[in-house]
Order: sequence, then structure tokens, then C-alpha cells
Amino acid sequence: MLIAVSLPALAAETPRYGAELQGFDYPHEVKRFNFESQGSSLQMAYMDVHPGRANGRTVLLMHGKNFCAATWEGSIKALSEAGYRVVAADQIGFCKSSKPAHYQYSFQQLASNTHALLEQIGVDKVSVMGHSMGGMLATRYALLYPDQVEQLVMVNPIGLEDWKTLGVPYQSVDRWYQRELKTTAEASRNYQKNTYYAGQWRPEFDRWVDMQAGMFAGDGKEIVAWNSALTYDMVYTQPVVYEFPHLKTPTLLLIGEQDNTAIGKDTAPEALRSKLGNYKALGPATAKRIPDATLVTFPDLGHSPQIQEPERFHKALLDGLLDADQQGAPSN
Repeated sequence: MLIAVSLPALAAETPRYGAELQGFDYPHEVKRFNFESQGSSLQMAYMDVHPGRANGRTVLLMHGKNFCAATWEGSIKALSEAGYRVVAADQIGFCKSSKPAHYQYSFQQLASNTHALLEQIGVDKVSVMGHSMGGMLATRYALLYPDQVEQLVMVNPIGLEDWKTLGVPYQSVDRWYQRELKTTAEASRNYQKNTYYAGQWRPEFDRWVDMQAGMFAGDGKEIVAWNSALTYDMVYTQPVVYEFPHLKTPTLLLIGEQDNTAIGKDTAPEALRSKLGNYKALGPATAKRIPDATLVTFPDLGHSPQIQEPERFHKALLDGLLDADQQGAPSN
């Protein structure tokens, strides 16, 4: 049911958060993994949530480009209640983690950072679930560490098509930086409504607008925008779509078909723009490219089905997670 109130009327003044999202509360205790990378001392913020009655399995959650570990709040609750240990980290450059002035961003580097975190906390086997950009990272993680990953789950991953090859123009990091400096709550809210939630809006979605826009409204907005620009360049220039056939891990695809996400789509030629981000077609096409894939679709949901319709999404997720006896078995 749509709420008949204009979005500006729903929105309060944008909060101002620190460059590492100081002032924004996470649903569970935030811990810090301190490590050296590329000549810098960095810290990765993460939540490590243990269930009341454990089933012996761990799920690693990887957030998207405009998301944080906190946006997995509902999924952490559902998984924990089902007996899973849940680890949800903010990647370097995002949210409550370090934002270095100089860093060579790659999905390999972020995967390596995350692998080191899991070693530190004693996790050797995981199911990896990635949303949006996190789907690209989760794919890279599964390719790099196939013996550790029991199952790969992707929720509306981006990178199901190679935008640069299709004709989306390249934008320099400097141009991305200037764009990101102009981030506002109003623009974020409108984009999220149309893309994440298929034209729907509920007041509880404003928390995630505040989370994103609040970092760009704070005193550290320049370093936030700079790292955002660097990671946009990573996403655009490092497609994983060509490597899907090499995945050796059972893969669950959870796809909201009303999604229309494509990086840089607004700069593409008009004739191309309407063809990009067609998740109704991209979902089945991707499932065919992955050797052991199961596709579950939500015809009426957008880019963030786990937030838009959490009960329906989490039922499909829990049904789709393999038990120990099924892992590695061929799909029907």
C-alpha cells in the first residue's frame, strides 16, 4: 500500500554523521579488525552475531555500494534466529571502516581483507551472501577461496552486464568525486524509491537515506566522497560477469525483477539507457551462466527485496540455504 504523503514531507532535516559514520547506531556491537594494507594502518568495522541455538554454520554478509553492514539488520535477525552465526563487515572505504586517502581498490583486495578478518575470528567455512555491489565482491570471494565457501548467495547483484562494453561512457575518478560531493538526502530518497523499492515508500526506509546522506552532510564529506568515487571506478572497470561460468560453488540468486540498476546509466546514450538494468532478463541469463545456480524471483520487488518485503524474502532465503548434506551436491 502506497502512503499518500510526499517524500519531502516525510523527511526530517538530514543528520550529520562522521566520516566513519560516527553517530549512526548499528543493531549489534561493532567490533574493529585492525590490519596493515598497502602501507597503511586500517580498521574494518564488523558485527559478529552468535545465535542462541547454533546450527554450526556461518553466513558472511557483504553490503552494496550505497549500503552498510547495518542495512543487513533484518537479515541478521532472521539468520540468527534460524541458528546461523552472522558476520557482517563494512568494507574499507565504506561506512564505519577506514577511508584512506590513497588506496588501490579492487575486488581482490577487498576479498583478501575480508578473508583476513575471518581468519582472525576463527571462521574457516562460510556461506557468502552479497547484495548489489556486494554480489560482485561475493563472486570474487568465491572464486578466490572456493574451498572456504559452502554456498554463494547473491541478492540483486550489480555487474550482471558489462556496462563499459555495452557503451556506458567512462567517467574519471575526479568526475565521480564531483558528483558524489553533490549527494543529498532528497536525491538519495528519490533514487531509492524508484530503484530499491519499485516506486513504493514507507517511513522506515528513511533510516537508510539518513545513513547514506548523513555521511555526505558531515565534516568528513570530502574523504567520504573521494572513497566513493574510487569504488565507483572499481565497480565500472572490474566486471565479474565473464567469470560466472568458473564458479564451483552452489549459488542462490534472489532477484527483485523491478530493479533497474546500472552504474552510469544516466550518462549513457538514450537508446541504450532503456536497455540497461533489466533484471527480469538478467536474472535468468545469469542463472544459465553459473554451473550450479538456483534462481528465485520476486516479480514485484526492486533492488532491495530484503528491506522492501523482509518476511517474504527471508523465507525464500532460509528455504534456499543448503544444509550440510546438500553442500556440493549437484542441483536438479
